[in-house]
Amino acid sequence: MQLFPAIDILDGRAVRLLRGERDKVTDYGDPVDRARQWLDAGAKHLHVVDLSGAFEGSSRIDRVLERIAALGADVQSGGGLRTEEEIRRRLGSGANRVVLGTVCIRDPALFRSAVERYGAAVVAGMDVKEGYLALNGWTQRADVRAEAFAREAYSLGVREAVFTDIGRDGALSGVNVRDTAAMQETGLRIIASGGIRDLDDLRALREAGVYGAILGRSIYAGAIDLARAIREMEA
Repeated sequence: MQLFPAIDILDGRAVRLLRGERDKVTDYGDPVDRARQWLDAGAKHLHVVDLSGAFEGSSRIDRVLERIAALGADVQSGGGLRTEEEIRRRLGSGANRVVLGTVCIRDPALFRSAVERYGAAVVAGMDVKEGYLALNGWTQRADVRAEAFAREAYSLGVREAVFTDIGRDGALSGVNVRDTAAMQETGLRIIASGGIRDLDDLRALREAGVYGAILGRSIYAGAIDLARAIREMEA
């Protein structure tokens, strides 16, 4: 199973939010320092999110992303990608893959165009609350069921998706193994996000056949030792 240490960037700082709420933030300093820390622990992939862009609708992490990519990281990045120009710029700044969420619903033509143009570099972002997709930094709920969207994304040619259980994100409350694994029945390779608290959660995901997992608060708070997790999960 592939592990993706998360670096969420808000106003230029690496942060963690509780359940995606902007006023419930913990500051973890310089995003580049955090990237270096996770790479030194053996990480092969990083999940870098522009939270400012997700909330405000305009990407602004290009320079930081360039510095992170220069460390040799394989970068998956989302947040604030609402136009063709922003997608192109994010990839040009060092991201190997872009995670598209809100734009998939707000501008399906752009989503289709991005998949046609960039292929495997496009990952579907599925931020889910009570079975429905959430948009604009999780501040709005779309009238779209997650499973229906996943099947549509697969039909367009998308092969990977990040599945985030919003109710568990940043809470160390335990991962939603059942719904995460069930989403793989759509054909997508699913990267789990939200609530992962310890190695047992990772083991349960791997046992269920889940492709990958994003690690956030669990590694920042020390609940999971990243180097040990990588040795066990990516072996």
